[in-house]
Amino acid sequence: MNTDLFAKYIPNFLFILLRAGIVISLLPFFGSRNFPAKFKLGFIVALALVLTPVVEFVTPKTNLPICVLREVIFGIVLALAARFVFFAIDMAGQVMSNSIGLSIAHLFDPEIGQSTEVARLYGLIAMLILLATDAHHDLIYSFVKSYEWLPAGEMEIRNLFPAVVYFGSMTFIIALKISAPVVIAMLISHILLGFIYKAAPQINIFFVAYPIYIFVGFLVMLISIPVFVHVTGGYFSTIKDEMAKVIAITRG
Repeated sequence: MNTDLFAKYIPNFLFILLRAGIVISLLPFFGSRNFPAKFKLGFIVALALVLTPVVEFVTPKTNLPICVLREVIFGIVLALAARFVFFAIDMAGQVMSNSIGLSIAHLFDPEIGQSTEVARLYGLIAMLILLATDAHHDLIYSFVKSYEWLPAGEMEIRNLFPAVVYFGSMTFIIALKISAPVVIAMLISHILLGFIYKAAPQINIFFVAYPIYIFVGFLVMLISIPVFVHVTGGYFSTIKDEMAKVIAITRG
């Protein structure tokens, strides 16, 4: 009797483990590569074990390969709804580093790949904001509710493509907002140094310019950190709604 009861939950456990593995491994903080792989694997398996007897999950009986593919695509897009802000922050850090002249100091970031110190700094601040605002609780809540709102195999993958385009465009918009103060300050610095060079051509402008760029860039970054915290916190507060929208449009 116990064996039959256990066998009843095996298909549900496997589908829950599939979605949990994809979403958790891509979520910010939980899916960070700085965490040991054993920790993430244990967390995903433990979460699946806890949810299996609790969530009313109807396992599809037919077209299992198609259902698995749908689960994979849905999990990737759902995680993208939570992580696109971090992609935007990394992009903004790259733009600011190029503007200031720090792009030569590349550092390998295990989260993104080739990154810069500025991008890493802003990424760490964003991660602290995520934890301070308890947005990571919203991530887990939305993920757990996705089983109730969207059973396995009952999703319209075609509706996810507009969501991917939307998150891609929002990534560029957020990156532009974050990097705008530094980029504008660097543009003004270039113009002013151009006037100085015209007025006094004997000055070695290339020798003078880079220290000025670095000083002005870091000064503007320091001044604009409260704005960055406000903008990032505002987007983190909408993560739960964005994930709910992805689930809603996938239901068709």
